[in-house]
Amino acid sequence: MNLHDFWYDLPQELIAQHPLEDRTSSRLLMMNKDTGELSHGTFRDVIDKMDKGDCLVLNNTKVLPARLYGVREDTGGEIEFLLLNRKSKTGEWEVILRPGKRGIPGRRFVFGNGELKAEVKEVLPDGNRIVQFEYDGIFEEVLDKLGEMPLPPYITEKLADKNRYQTVYAKEEGSAAAPTAGLHFTQAFLKEIEEKGINITYVTLHVGLGTFRPCKTENIEEHNMHSEWYSISKETADLINETKARGNRVIAVGSTSMRTLETAGKDGVIKPCSGETNIFIYPPYDFKIVDRVITNFHLPESTLIMLMSAFAGRENMLNAYKVAVENKYRFFSFGDAMMLY
Repeated sequence: MNLHDFWYDLPQELIAQHPLEDRTSSRLLMMNKDTGELSHGTFRDVIDKMDKGDCLVLNNTKVLPARLYGVREDTGGEIEFLLLNRKSKTGEWEVILRPGKRGIPGRRFVFGNGELKAEVKEVLPDGNRIVQFEYDGIFEEVLDKLGEMPLPPYITEKLADKNRYQTVYAKEEGSAAAPTAGLHFTQAFLKEIEEKGINITYVTLHVGLGTFRPCKTENIEEHNMHSEWYSISKETADLINETKARGNRVIAVGSTSMRTLETAGKDGVIKPCSGETNIFIYPPYDFKIVDRVITNFHLPESTLIMLMSAFAGRENMLNAYKVAVENKYRFFSFGDAMMLY
């Protein structure tokens, strides 16, 4: 399929810059994936599309405050670090430096009041750097004090409360971006869902910055999908398999949960596993595990809109986006939600 088959027009003013005060108060566009029929509501209406015995699957990854601002130790020149991957348990990380010309091997940088220091060890072929951090205590605590959330490039305003770019059930640290469909849930709403008899379980997929990387090939089949680490426990695998076996539905929250479940359930049965996945789902695709999806609105020509088009049909999805634009829904990470059922 062609990249431009997944284009839609989006006015800039519809890109949400701030989260709503109440997480559950966003609007919800609901679509029957077979007929394309659309209806409007609020996020709390997702509970009406789930029945007793169904299974809601959430991604419990936690976003690291991975953007650091510091200075060169020798000259005081300003530097920005964006942490990508932990390379060792002794403070070695792969990072993006801006401006990159300052990141030559042996150069040292200081953050905060000296609580954190770093030395560039290696320049990688793609321009990223391997750096060695120096600190006292626990790295995550130092990072929580000094770091800022790595908000997507389309959010241009600073976030007042960094926890609003975190799901209320975030647990496993390692993401560079939030699984944003989950930002709409509160603990109280999750409890309400459980009280209806709907099972809730968790997978982990650490979202990388590749989630914002545009597809640059005209033929989407030639796109090289980024790789992300995921994990599914035996408890979660057993619960999902039992759900499918008795004819109930599996509802995935977000593209990350979808990709994790389809990676681990290629044969129609979920196996407990962990590792790297670079699964790229686009039309046509036969979903083995996921029956319904709660998602946010995605960028034009992104791999995420291709994924949702594989689930609900390209023409259905593009029509839904057209209707969302006409009705001035809020788009992207802090925006409104969709449910495909």
